[in-house]
Amino acid sequence: MANTQDMTDPNSNGVPDMAKSLCKDLSITLAKFPRVALGHLPTPLEPMDRLSEELGGPRLWVKRDDCTGLSSGGNKTRKLEFLMADALQQGADTIITQGATQSNHARQTAAAAAKLGLACHILLEDRTGSDDPSYILNGNVLLDRLHGASVSKRGGGADMNAEMEALAETLLKEGKRPYIIPGGGSNPIGALGYVNCARELAEQAIHMGLKIDALVHATGSSGTQAGLVAGLAAIQSDIHLLGIGVRAPQEKQESMVHDLALRTASYMGTGTEIPRDSVRANCDYVGPGYGLATDGMIAALKLLAQTEGLLFDPVYSGKGLDGLIDQIRKGYFDGMENVVFLHTGGSAALFGYPDSFGLPGYLT
Repeated sequence: MANTQDMTDPNSNGVPDMAKSLCKDLSITLAKFPRVALGHLPTPLEPMDRLSEELGGPRLWVKRDDCTGLSSGGNKTRKLEFLMADALQQGADTIITQGATQSNHARQTAAAAAKLGLACHILLEDRTGSDDPSYILNGNVLLDRLHGASVSKRGGGADMNAEMEALAETLLKEGKRPYIIPGGGSNPIGALGYVNCARELAEQAIHMGLKIDALVHATGSSGTQAGLVAGLAAIQSDIHLLGIGVRAPQEKQESMVHDLALRTASYMGTGTEIPRDSVRANCDYVGPGYGLATDGMIAALKLLAQTEGLLFDPVYSGKGLDGLIDQIRKGYFDGMENVVFLHTGGSAALFGYPDSFGLPGYLT
């Protein structure tokens, strides 16, 4: 990608025009797929200058996908625009999905179903073993129920896909028309939401005269990263994409992302090649396990809240931010000028972790 001067220079060998043309082509491709409007798009792209000054690295920016609007926002809204449209096209009247106890995906799916007049069944897997009432009843779980979804628990390690299929069979016998959405909305249909986000971000950068060197985000069920990988490849962007893993080991995480990116590109029918080395995941910040607090995550969230007035969630973006901060300090981004962090939302989950941040339960 050209430097910042070139992005606004009319004699820059046509780089902005070529980028605009590729983005337009991708927009035309995505328009072929059914989609229902659920989100407030495009989401803002904002500088984080106080955090940048604190860390002394590249200039940091935040892509505010916490501002998608649906039930306090989050990244799953982009995926649900395509998934819910497919469900409606198939004549579904009931949505089934699954996630961990404090699932952001479950909350946004419940909200989308409510908005579209569909019944919703949420299966929540206990991945942490916590019996803290704040964790199992507050935060996203409270919002799932407020949106009218039925919520039921499954033990840790359960075959959640099999559990959803079994529920679907029961509902079919009752005359319902269920539609199953995988955890995180992570299939080729859902990943289209982040193919579109890659296009949106590239267009914002062009309009701002901004050269984005790197894009960093938390990666879990793989749909967000796979969509970004496929989208950036489609527009021939050289933005360095880095996922910070929140659950799986590196090799497994990268393999899941690459596989889904390939299937997404095939589903779009663009013939875009996805090199294996375009998928990068650093999984050093998971800590003791998915959804379990780490000292680095807590410190990162406090620093962000007290420098930028932003709230990240403790499961995904909090660990992603911990990874970003640590990698800046270790020199990973040396030589880069502008690094964007994708805020995938989920701050409602903070209310499920009231004791993790060392804040007294009283005021002085």
